[in-house]
Amino acid sequence: MGFNFFIAKRIYSSNSGDFSFSRPSVMIATAGIAVGIVVMIISVSVVFGFKREISGKVIGFGSHIQIRSHTVDENHIVLPVTTDDKLSKLLSKTPGISYYQNYAAIPGLVKTDEDFCAINIKGVGEEYDFTFFEKYIIKGRIPFFSSKSSKNQILISSSIASEMKIDIGEAVYVYFINEQSQKIRARKFTVSGIYQTHLEEFDKLTCFTDIYTIRRLNNWDNNQSSGVEIMVEDIDKADNIVNYLSQNSDFKIDDKGYERGVYKIQDLSPHIFAWLDVLDMNVIMILILMLAIGGFTVMAGLLIVMLDRIQMIGILRSLGTNNLTIRKIFSYFAILIVGKGLLIGDIIGTGLCFIQKYGSIVKLNPSTYYIDSVPIEMNWLYILLINIGVLLISSLVIFGSSFLMSIKAPSSTIRWE
Repeated sequence: MGFNFFIAKRIYSSNSGDFSFSRPSVMIATAGIAVGIVVMIISVSVVFGFKREISGKVIGFGSHIQIRSHTVDENHIVLPVTTDDKLSKLLSKTPGISYYQNYAAIPGLVKTDEDFCAINIKGVGEEYDFTFFEKYIIKGRIPFFSSKSSKNQILISSSIASEMKIDIGEAVYVYFINEQSQKIRARKFTVSGIYQTHLEEFDKLTCFTDIYTIRRLNNWDNNQSSGVEIMVEDIDKADNIVNYLSQNSDFKIDDKGYERGVYKIQDLSPHIFAWLDVLDMNVIMILILMLAIGGFTVMAGLLIVMLDRIQMIGILRSLGTNNLTIRKIFSYFAILIVGKGLLIGDIIGTGLCFIQKYGSIVKLNPSTYYIDSVPIEMNWLYILLINIGVLLISSLVIFGSSFLMSIKAPSSTIRWE
């Protein structure tokens, strides 16, 4: 153990034991670092949790990437996407795509004897991945949807079920208006399942049935759809896949001469992802404030301890210790304060995050926040970076503060009272 660290440790131990003038400042500095770490860990974990939960729900409804038609008819109605051989081969050989699925959508009106409700029915086939919705089924089951026949089954949300006062096993009539012929057609469906994701913007509108029925209602062929949903292996590479598809000649025009376009989910739901980006800015501001507060408390505590130990500094200087050694001693002392604050902050911060993650203690209003409790996503790399950042900022503050400890007249400091 070096001389500098030995003296620093003795100073720290004496401030942790019997009461001294500087002991409260040391405790405050340690607490300031600990509180800052706790706030930063919780803030980052909550934001990561929000982004994971909300973006996961939006992607669950619409996938990472969608292919839609750019072509409209003389009535300004968007024409369907044709899934021809060229598109199928292109999607199959595109690196980074895990799977793709067709869907067909049509607006409708659910009507009972007491009420009615506007909905958007999404028709899907047997290849559709319902893994996301399986987690949110609260009643009944997800029916088997086919692209070759119809069993007139429908999956609805709890928002629609509550508003229309319908339950599983009940029959509902849905009315559709053909935009070309302006004729009203009705279909009778049986409610086989009810889901609840708390993403009210989608829950209030989205129902599921088989794609066969929706294609018949839209007068489409078996290879025509409202769009193609694409799931990718790595969301960070979605831009590369979008650019690759957009620039490929086999993608742009289908066999019927319709122009196709490709969109990321961020382009289709920009308001939700813009809200998530605002959370990032809030966290950055919190991190800056906590780092500033932590640096200030360390500097204040260090200066108070220096004043309390000024006689000791004078004695060390009279014994031949130079100012550089004095600065090293108090720098080690400050690092001990920061280290203890980091340890306490990490234990409390991660502990509170684990409690919330597995206990869901803090609840939220789902209609406002899209989820019913504060989500937690602990990213250990970011927690490590937070600790490194606090240590670096504290080191800079300590280094700057240490220059105030230069003593030129040891005799005057020895008589300090």
